[in-house]
Amino acid sequence: MAAGANARAGIPFVGLTGGIGAGKSAALEALERLGAATLSSDAVVHEILTSEAAGRDLSERLGAEVAPGGRVDRDAVARVVFEDQGEREWLERYLWPKVGERIAAWRAGLESREPRARAAVVEVPLLFESAMEDLFDFTIAVVADDDLRAERIDARGHSGVASRESRQLGQMEKAERADFAVRNDGTLEELERDLAAVLARIEA
Repeated sequence: MAAGANARAGIPFVGLTGGIGAGKSAALEALERLGAATLSSDAVVHEILTSEAAGRDLSERLGAEVAPGGRVDRDAVARVVFEDQGEREWLERYLWPKVGERIAAWRAGLESREPRARAAVVEVPLLFESAMEDLFDFTIAVVADDDLRAERIDARGHSGVASRESRQLGQMEKAERADFAVRNDGTLEELERDLAAVLARIEA
């Protein structure tokens, strides 16, 4: 259980993570259907990177080609940071505190916006790698068979997956570190059923 669990009153705060292709987004959508308030950290990053300040900061650090016209080109940024560990670490130091601040702000106003939410769930792909787990009362890791994950990744047409996975914890380690692990090898109905059981335990 994450540090500080049960120390806070109110809506349980839950971090959701998993490997590439495990089905984190499907799990987040299922939790929303089950009555949780949800937030994607990828959406938060996108919001940060659309700001003029980010365009300026990333241009100064990574080169003007990553923000033509002052707007960040995420593909261009990815090409730079995937090839340079130092620049990738700089980008993480730049983004993660900002992401943490926005997640905290979202949570702070949640009880007034969605007082009946069963939980507040934030999808954070690099939850443990970014040392954000202590923000949460509970953590959930979504895992899936490696061959199935590969099929899902291929279907999306994603590239550079091996490079990205090499910088992440293995999905089994994520599962071991999380308070709850949920397999996503079957149907969406099965995933939702298993998440409903987890949500009931969190509320207990």
